[in-house]
Amino acid sequence: MKKLSYLLLFIFLASCTSNTIFKEPEDLIPSDTMSLLMQDMMIASSSKFVKNINKQTKINYMGFVYDKYQIDSARFQRSNYYYTSKIDLYEEIITDAKTQLEKKKEFYGKIVTRKDSVRNDSIKKINKKKKLDTLDISEMILDTIKTNLKKSLDLKKEVPISRD
Repeated sequence: MKKLSYLLLFIFLASCTSNTIFKEPEDLIPSDTMSLLMQDMMIASSSKFVKNINKQTKINYMGFVYDKYQIDSARFQRSNYYYTSKIDLYEEIITDAKTQLEKKKEFYGKIVTRKDSVRNDSIKKINKKKKLDTLDISEMILDTIKTNLKKSLDLKKEVPISRD
């Protein structure tokens, strides 16, 4: 019994090799296009839970990706099966897609940072102007008070105090 279980285990492990290579489909998507397709698919799958303009979520954007590359899901599936059988090539495609996405993320991150810094500078200028306006108003009030105080003191000096 032990020998039989060892034999079955050996056969099972021997059959788990990755030597299975599928036949190249006739309508294979080229690897560079597949990389671009994967980028867009990653973006589409991650934007599924982001609210759109109409405040809707859980929208499947994969159809738009297929339309962009003028393919259907069956063609993608056949090409994907083929590339997954060639692990080195598939890993290269995925790595390229992730690298390009990181570059896009960095690029758009810089734009957002620049926008935020411009917005913050504008807010600082407005706050500074408000503060200066407040100081100007405070100075005007102080000047008015001083002027009124001087006038009242001058009036008191001019009015003779009569002592009866």
